[in-house]
Amino acid sequence: MEHLLINIIYLISINLILIIPGYFIIQRKLILVSWLMLVVSVLAIHFIFLNAHPILRMLTIIATTFTGMKVVAATQSNKKTPLPISFKQWLVYAAGWAGMRVQPFQTLGSAPLPHAWAMIRFGISRIIAGFVIIWLAHQIMRFNLPHGLAYTLLSVLLLIGFSLILHFGLLSISAGAWRLHGVNTYLLFKQPAQALSLTEFWSKRWNIAFSEMTSIAIFRPVKNKSGSPIALMLAFAFSGLLHEMALTVPVSSGYGLPLLYFILQGALVLSEKLMSNHHITFLQNKVIARTWLFFWLVVPAPLLFHTQFIKQILFPLAGIKI
Repeated sequence: MEHLLINIIYLISINLILIIPGYFIIQRKLILVSWLMLVVSVLAIHFIFLNAHPILRMLTIIATTFTGMKVVAATQSNKKTPLPISFKQWLVYAAGWAGMRVQPFQTLGSAPLPHAWAMIRFGISRIIAGFVIIWLAHQIMRFNLPHGLAYTLLSVLLLIGFSLILHFGLLSISAGAWRLHGVNTYLLFKQPAQALSLTEFWSKRWNIAFSEMTSIAIFRPVKNKSGSPIALMLAFAFSGLLHEMALTVPVSSGYGLPLLYFILQGALVLSEKLMSNHHITFLQNKVIARTWLFFWLVVPAPLLFHTQFIKQILFPLAGIKI
């Protein structure tokens, strides 16, 4: 326990080192320094928690990566357009919001914004739904299902349940809470089931924080030098590398699979753009479009949520043994 507490102190200290000097790095537009801080900090966390439980390793790596990427994204944004933000606003944003745009926190402390309580109620309802689904997964354990069927069914239920709790629950509550303090925060997961293409899904509806991050830090800078196709593929590859850190490094298994998943997604988004440019219109049919979207998101999903991630993180997080 004492060793764990010391490691937690290291975690907090490293993130504070990212956040506090990060403000001055942003003001001085030191992009290379911001990237260096990110890499060094994540490596430090990786080795500090090397022998910790995979769940703890995953959480600490994700937390530190997000903090570091906020410094990178804000520095990159400030280089293009002046970013007037106080030290207090930066601290609150860096420690309290999952999005990658610091600009909304320039109005911190203003009058409450509309729809705040609607977001909070939405988040609470999704958390309840998530826990109900996880409870159902536990009930399924009572049936003597074949191992393969039980593994697949439980994996799907738990992924949905935890996504409802975190992505649609806690993050929605966070967005609503900040709106009560005058910050123009927004849902980071915007009705993904309404998407009619992979392009729409990844850029406008699913995990807006990630699309903001890759757009600001990778896509826009590379696009100006190498063009959109290369920039898009590098952005998806970078997203794959971040998922490697979150889903494979903690369990020391499955290396390359999340990267492959996102490279595939990038190639498919490019194919959608090419089809649109050549007036290939079959995706304009909503049934075909949703079938296309569902197929390419779900069928390759085992690359992303690989076996050891499921066994070492997802099942233990739910308290399920199989």
